[in-house]
Amino acid sequence: MKVSECMTRDPRVASPNQPLRTAAHIMEEMDIGFLPVGENDRLVGVITDRDIAMRGVSRGHDGNTQIGDLMSGRVRYCFENDDVNSVLDNMGQLQVRRLVVLDQDKRLAGVVTIGDISRANNSSMPKTGAALCEISKNGTEHIQQGKGKGKSSARASS
Repeated sequence: MKVSECMTRDPRVASPNQPLRTAAHIMEEMDIGFLPVGENDRLVGVITDRDIAMRGVSRGHDGNTQIGDLMSGRVRYCFENDDVNSVLDNMGQLQVRRLVVLDQDKRLAGVVTIGDISRANNSSMPKTGAALCEISKNGTEHIQQGKGKGKSSARASS
């Protein structure tokens, strides 16, 4: 199964110039914890509910702080034509539950979560379980934290 068969298409995209309260409102309204951040038709980062709480509120930022000040600029992604089993392996290695999905032109096509894959493909259940075990390991640095520069693929380097 390909990622394109189970991903969420046309996700909401925040602007780096919008206030955190806007991102939090969108997340609450849509019952999600992750928003791609785009500018001039290009993906420039992601913001999560955890970014808002841990790097925002815990450090004294208020709802007027710009998303761009707290977003993760290091974006983990996969492509819509990638095989879901490979993506699950990479999610486990990277310890992330969701990835931005790009099309062949490296434009935002959607978002895929471990839950999306699990619901769409019962045959991926063993891989989904293994990926979730890797994702849930304690004591490791979470890849999407920090304000890294540039984009990086979900593919693990060897």
